[in-house]
Parts: sequence; C-alpha cells; structure tokens
Amino acid sequence: MPEIMIVLLAGLAAGALNAVGGGGTFVALPALVAVGLPTVTANATATVALVPGSVASAWVYRRELTPLEATSTTALTVTSVLGGGLGAGLLLALPGASFDAALPWLLAFGTVVLAFGRGISRALSTALRRSVILHPPAVLIGQFLLAVYGGYFGGAVGILMLALWTIGLGLDTAISNPMRITQVAAIYLTATALFLFASDVLDTPLPLLTMLVGAVVGGFAGAHLARRLPAPLLRGVVLTTAATMTVLYFLRG
Repeated sequence: MPEIMIVLLAGLAAGALNAVGGGGTFVALPALVAVGLPTVTANATATVALVPGSVASAWVYRRELTPLEATSTTALTVTSVLGGGLGAGLLLALPGASFDAALPWLLAFGTVVLAFGRGISRALSTALRRSVILHPPAVLIGQFLLAVYGGYFGGAVGILMLALWTIGLGLDTAISNPMRITQVAAIYLTATALFLFASDVLDTPLPLLTMLVGAVVGGFAGAHLARRLPAPLLRGVVLTTAATMTVLYFLRG
C-alpha cells in the first residue's frame, strides 16, 4: 500500500475515533512514524492534522453542549488553551530523545486509562457510596494538568477528561461527550498554533495535508455514526489499537 494511502486511512480512523470516544493519536502517530517522520515531528504533525476533525466533531455536537455545573465553559476552555500551549511548548523545548524514551510509557498510560478508567470511576463511586464532588478550583487544576498532557502527547486525553468529570463531578459520560470534544479541540488548537510557527511540521506538507483531509472526513462522519454504532464495539477497537501500539513501541525501544 502506498505510504500516502496509509496516512489517509490513519487520518480517517483517527478523526472517527476522536469523535466517538478518543484514541485517535494511537492510530495517527504510529502511521506518521511508519512513513518516516521523526517521533517528535510525527506527534506535532498528528496534533495539527487532527485539529480540523475535532472542530468538525464539535460543530456536529454544538447543540448538545452541556456546561459543567462546577465551572463555566469559558473558564474551562481558557484553562484548556493555556495548558495545551504549555504542553506543546514542553514537547518542542525538551530533547527529542526525551520524547522517544517517554513515548512507550505515555502509550501504556493511555492504554491503561482506556481499559480501566471507567471501571475505576464506578468502583470509587460504589466504595464511597456517592460521587466525589470537586470544587471549581480543583476541577480547573485537574483540567489544566490534563491539557498540559494533551498538548505534549494527547493520547487518551479525552478519556482522562471523562474520567475526571465522572469521578469528580458524577457526570454521565454520554452527556459529557460533547464537552469532551470541545475541550480536546481547544487543547489541539493552541498546540497547533505553536507547532505551525515553532516546529518543522510544514517541512513535510504532504503527510500533514493528507492526514488532515482524512481526519476532517472521519471526524464529521464519526460524530454522526457515534449515535448509531454500539459503544462497546467502538471502544474495543480503540483499546485493541492502543494495546497493540503500546506493545510494538516497547519492542521497538
């Protein structure tokens, strides 16, 4: 299969997965590395390419956006923007070898969250016999830390958000999903602004544009299909992909 088709299909899959429940980075990043991009460049390129898909998904869900009761949508979004910018800055400032060394562990962390995050949320709620309600400052601090992680790597950041909101605010995952998509888009947008001006993503325009087109189509279609396809099946696909890529990167390291 030509390399350009690999990137296009990865963009379609990543955009759709991000719209459904997260995990698009687990597809996009390995595909870009497979066609020859260095890992830091591939990570930055994946972030830039997935932004339009995230925005397209957010547009589809715009009428279903439900604010968090603990804080305003404006405060949450500003926090996501600032944290995403800091995380992107760390990716560019730290040596590439640091990211190479951290990547398998970041993938493993995201995979564990994908596999057990919702179960941990339910177990904590059951053990405490109530939801743990976080105060607004705690919610914003948690969101900032997640945004930093999202700007630096991004894998499963949406799942981590849902876990935070489920554990800390007792929110329903389905109701929170439109807000998750919006906040992921905010993180990616500010990271993208930095990557476009301060990284080398524009030195390889063909993979970037190809994945971008695929992610837009996948994100728009995925947001519509998410209402029709079984959630367990889609989550199983994301988890299988994440686990496979984690194992491969540990073997590669």
